[in-house]
Amino acid sequence: MKLHNKDLILFDLDGTLIDSAPDLAYAVNRMLETFGLDSYDLETIHHWVGNGAQMLVKRALLGKCDIEDESIDSGLFEKALSAFMTYYREHLCEETYAYEGVPETLARLKAEGYTLAIVTNKPYGFVAPILEKLSLSDLFDYTVGGDSLPLKKPDPSPLLHVCSTLGYGVGETLMVGDSKNDILAANACGMDSVGVTYGYNYGEDIRVHQPTVVIDNFKELLNIL
Repeated sequence: MKLHNKDLILFDLDGTLIDSAPDLAYAVNRMLETFGLDSYDLETIHHWVGNGAQMLVKRALLGKCDIEDESIDSGLFEKALSAFMTYYREHLCEETYAYEGVPETLARLKAEGYTLAIVTNKPYGFVAPILEKLSLSDLFDYTVGGDSLPLKKPDPSPLLHVCSTLGYGVGETLMVGDSKNDILAANACGMDSVGVTYGYNYGEDIRVHQPTVVIDNFKELLNIL
């Protein structure tokens, strides 16, 4: 399938452009050890990533992904979140890397005249240092973090905010992401989306959430635009 008349491309960050799970896992386990709690392996923590730092910390404290009906002591949570943020900031991009094909594909899209932006649930302050370390900073015109606006993905408002700020309509815009949060946000505002099959989608097939197109390798993005 070819997607025509797209001028603005929005990208999720973790699990779509970069694999940050090793550094996130390090910070999570350091945080847990600080409070005398059991640590977890990378694969387990991998499934907890995608809803922002607060949700990651809550899942780590409770030791599971589905915590909708669970409660956490607010004092413990605040201390744990602060510890996690400190450890992650200190080890922000030590083992994090861009997925295969990401740098050259983004550069090609930029050269072809597309406007590129990031819409992530990661706290805004962590994004720029990672992009700089991975030499991706100059490719993006705008970034929205998980704490930039009152709501984050899967709410569509971050996507609509970028469209409005940069002057593009929803029909001219494409959302690219690895998780249901990305696809649900796009679907909620009638935006076309590309779901990537790698990344952090809680062990769930991205096709379940009906992205417009599904790709297995980031470089395939060039074939559908």
